[in-house]
Amino acid sequence: MIVAEQGSGLTRRDWLGGAAATAGLLAIPGQAAARRLRPSDRVNVAVIGAGGMGAQNMAKLTSQNIVALADVDFDHVAKSFVDNKGVARPEMQPLKAAYDRAARFADYRRMFDARKDIDAVVIATPDHHHAIAAKQAMERGLHVYVQKPLTYTVREGRTLLEVARRNPKLVTQMGNQGHSGDDGRRVVEWIRAGVIGRVREVHVWTNRPLWPQGEARPAAVAAPSSLDWNLWLGPAPVDWGYHPDYAHFNWRGWVPFGVGSLGDMGAHLVDFPVWALEPGLPTRIETRHSRWGGDTDIWDGKPPADLGSYPLANITTYQFGRAKGGPLTMTWYDGGLMPPTPTAMPATARMNPDGGVLYVGDRGMLMHETYGEKPVLIGDGVAERAAAVPMSLPRILGGRDGHEMNWIRAIRGEEAISSPFSVAVPLTETMLLGMVALRADQPIEYDGDRITNVAEANQFLDREYRKGWAL
Repeated sequence: MIVAEQGSGLTRRDWLGGAAATAGLLAIPGQAAARRLRPSDRVNVAVIGAGGMGAQNMAKLTSQNIVALADVDFDHVAKSFVDNKGVARPEMQPLKAAYDRAARFADYRRMFDARKDIDAVVIATPDHHHAIAAKQAMERGLHVYVQKPLTYTVREGRTLLEVARRNPKLVTQMGNQGHSGDDGRRVVEWIRAGVIGRVREVHVWTNRPLWPQGEARPAAVAAPSSLDWNLWLGPAPVDWGYHPDYAHFNWRGWVPFGVGSLGDMGAHLVDFPVWALEPGLPTRIETRHSRWGGDTDIWDGKPPADLGSYPLANITTYQFGRAKGGPLTMTWYDGGLMPPTPTAMPATARMNPDGGVLYVGDRGMLMHETYGEKPVLIGDGVAERAAAVPMSLPRILGGRDGHEMNWIRAIRGEEAISSPFSVAVPLTETMLLGMVALRADQPIEYDGDRITNVAEANQFLDREYRKGWAL
């Protein structure tokens, strides 16, 4: 039997400044014990954010007991079961039947208080709720599957990892499903085996945002009667009225609720170079960008005083001065921006504008799409070297589509977990440091604990919370 281990073997320079630095940030109460489950048991699962992505996750878990749902708008949840013409989607009807049997709550805090039969929770809310919901669940002894990005801030990630370390029997998973894919794992094996030689340069791009961004904040309108807007706002310390440009899908581009394209797709795309190259945390980060939403016609490049939406496009350059294989530069492009096509690119290969990663080594190049899929080997002898590399990473049953059930099997002690918080937190921290550099409006230098060259930028490692919603 394989039991997943979480949070072991990380050093200060690996990612966040060690236990001593973390302890000063945290005050963790006593923890509840998780119910011991056997391979033959069905797991009692609840979901927070039951529509949209939450419904996609839960549709993979109908073999388990879905016992409770928490959502601020069940009319929106119902749309998950029909197509855009209102016709029932056959593949979603088992989930609808499970949802119809489950207890319903608007406020997940009330769900935690009322239901003592929950073993595990899927959290698929907007980003600004992730850490609070996950911490409350873990403190009650519940296993957690948290959608990406794991947290809204660096401090929140550190907090969740500390809770996981104190509760090693809890199984944690971030929803970066590409981490479970066969292609992505093969990419990691090839990079680590040196099939393209030493990698000093990586380019990562996405077509996101696919939502309003770089725009001024719209005037508030009446919220749908089915939506509890106050609960949706939750910990966000703003008094914004409702607008469909925020909820339900469009929140990623608005500063109080999401962390933009890096938060959306970085957890997939940045995952593979961080995994394969083991660079540790970045030591220097700089973001160049288009204008912020709400900027006036006279633009100085700085964030407006009243932050609304993030810039439409960003280029973020990460320097990893402590990378395992030597200094590494990784450049992130979003808003439809892409790196130039390498001159050595075969005529048959194409850089997918939807998203991809290009690794530049001293013996060739490797390129793959968003979830590590469709890898392309470039250069003389690269394919031959790749063919000789043995498989060294375990494969996840079901691959990318098995990410949710990998979590269930790990809870039951059948399989090692794919993307636990010990993996997800430093990855998320790397992504979020790009957003910190954006907010700082200048290059930042990071020692694995604090920003050393722009003292005031350290405020962006944390955030304020609305009264009653503190982490």
